[in-house]
Amino acid sequence: MRTSELTTPALLVDASRLEANLATMAEALPGARLRPHVKAHKCTALAARQSAHGHRTFTCATTAEMEGMVRAGLGDDLLLANEVADASRLGALAGQGARVTLAVDSEATVDEAARARVPEVLIDVDVGLPRCGCRPDDAGRLAERARAAGLQVRGVMGYEGHIVGLEDRATRETMLAESMALLLRAGEDVGGDVISAGGTGTYDINTWATEIQAGSYVLMDTAYAKLGLPFVHALSVLATVISVSKGWAVADCGVKALGMDHGNPSVDGSEVWFCSDEHLTFVPGSPLHVGDRINVLPAHIDPTIAYHERLHVVDGEDVVERWAVDLRGW
Repeated sequence: MRTSELTTPALLVDASRLEANLATMAEALPGARLRPHVKAHKCTALAARQSAHGHRTFTCATTAEMEGMVRAGLGDDLLLANEVADASRLGALAGQGARVTLAVDSEATVDEAARARVPEVLIDVDVGLPRCGCRPDDAGRLAERARAAGLQVRGVMGYEGHIVGLEDRATRETMLAESMALLLRAGEDVGGDVISAGGTGTYDINTWATEIQAGSYVLMDTAYAKLGLPFVHALSVLATVISVSKGWAVADCGVKALGMDHGNPSVDGSEVWFCSDEHLTFVPGSPLHVGDRINVLPAHIDPTIAYHERLHVVDGEDVVERWAVDLRGW
């Protein structure tokens, strides 16, 4: 199949650029130093490529992602880096032989992990992002409660999500040191050998964590591209020009095909004005006609991919593989 035969909007993955990103990360963080976050791409075929590069432990955001990874034979060591109020499905996965670790940050989530027979946990610590995570001073107490309930406490987790996207590297370094000091202090109280943290924006400066939960590096988006990281855009949304006016053009790629929480997408050589439900309005850098195809770079790949059913792996204009986005849902 050629890309010209695809119904748009369609997700394209440049095969050579993907391979470059995989190789770059494998050299920087080999083996268990990286625990790739599959929420970025929600695709077991792509996770298998990461595994082939030596990254065989994975981070998930949803129970459905955990289940899909086990079905795909990628359940050697899975972390659900998110609290859940009902862990029954995770306990079932552990009963099937998968290694399942769950993030917990309260008495309620500790008790639920024990009730559901999830064997291993990480104590999730608030390191500055106002989301999940216990206070550092509470981490040791929660670890004691978990062990008393029969759980294996592997260590601590803390996500510096308020830092990973900051454009100034010096600021990222300073704030990261402060956040990781909180996590290390909690880790001393908790025990265990795992300090899990990090993301694409801090993968090379977070030297405190034993494992980094980066995900977006593998395909990249325009938000992370601002940080000057050694990863290249491997994902784009193929769109078709459907209207041309005197001062602008419109393509069939709107907010129902793009994650917009990090801002407008980009079109090379063009100025994007705005996105509507099914439309992208932009000022093209060169003349376009109805029916022309353009490549749109999303500002945030994670929600963008979740809108689509498949990834089309391409070599130039040739579609060489089609991968299901098979980890959607909850």
